[in-house]
Amino acid sequence: MSRSGLRIAIDGPSGAGKSTLARALAQELGLRYVDTGAMYRAVAWSAMQAGAESPQEVVAMLSRIELEIDPDPERFRVRVGGVDVTEQLRDPVVGKRASEVAQIPAVRTWLMEAQRAEAGDGAVLEGRDSGTVVLRDADVKIFITAPEHVRMQRRAAQLGNPEVEQVEADIRQRDRRDRQRRASPLRAADDAVIIDTGFEEPAASLRRILDVVAARPR
Repeated sequence: MSRSGLRIAIDGPSGAGKSTLARALAQELGLRYVDTGAMYRAVAWSAMQAGAESPQEVVAMLSRIELEIDPDPERFRVRVGGVDVTEQLRDPVVGKRASEVAQIPAVRTWLMEAQRAEAGDGAVLEGRDSGTVVLRDADVKIFITAPEHVRMQRRAAQLGNPEVEQVEADIRQRDRRDRQRRASPLRAADDAVIIDTGFEEPAASLRRILDVVAARPR
């Protein structure tokens, strides 16, 4: 069922299931899917390729990045300079660098403009601060959460079950950095609906989100 023009913001911490649910929701509603985290990772990847380490170097590099996405939820891809870098962005080292780059206000402003443009004619926009900053006027705002131990288990599974202790340390560090950063700290928007996915299958969480979308004010 198509919902052209509907803009949905999905936010939440790492490992809560927001990417899985956002893609499924976009597919169900016939909307574009915008993974804002992947866009941050693309900037981080570009910075690593260019050897840009300081915030000043990263900001100076922004004007040279040709970043584009394919917003189809079934085949979401990210390209930099016309080259598909989607798989490279899954590297945990890139993810860690992305969390650092995301603290730079100029980077957030630059990407926010691109993300708003992608969501302009209807989309499910997923990622930290989607509902609090990027799409403050979204038609629907969802904050996906789950208990910390569940998020750690999921994240370990996503990464192929590496050392659990390292996954725990990485998630705690990222949670702390995201919640304490000065630029757009992680939090639920005041008008967001909280969905706890800790003790149910993704299909059940998706049904609850679809109910929220169906019940939105018209």
